[in-house]
Amino acid sequence: VQIVESGGGLVQAGGSLRLSCAASGNIFSIYGMGWYRQAPGKQRELVAAERSGGSTNYADFVKGRFTISRDNARNTVYLQMTSLKPEDTAVYYCNADVYTLLGGPSPYWGQGTMVTVSS
Repeated sequence: VQIVESGGGLVQAGGSLRLSCAASGNIFSIYGMGWYRQAPGKQRELVAAERSGGSTNYADFVKGRFTISRDNARNTVYLQMTSLKPEDTAVYYCNADVYTLLGGPSPYWGQGTMVTVSS
């Protein structure tokens, strides 16, 4: 199973970015997909996640600013980020909980995409 993120970059405070993540490979189904982030010197933390059935949860620090959405047919998840702040600067990682023909769900991670918000 491969997880590939895209869409990171440099943006000014108050700006917007849209991250994309596509899962491919030996996938039977995906239970959930989500976004985490890790800033320098800090632990990886949940940003937003969407589970099967459409339930979502967001970290308090992004509520009202970020929106997660999934395209189940394409095994893809997006993170629309608005009103970005310098403290949102981090490497953003995509996670997918995947069922393969061997069972599951098992977590898979992408390599991460850097988001830098300048003040």
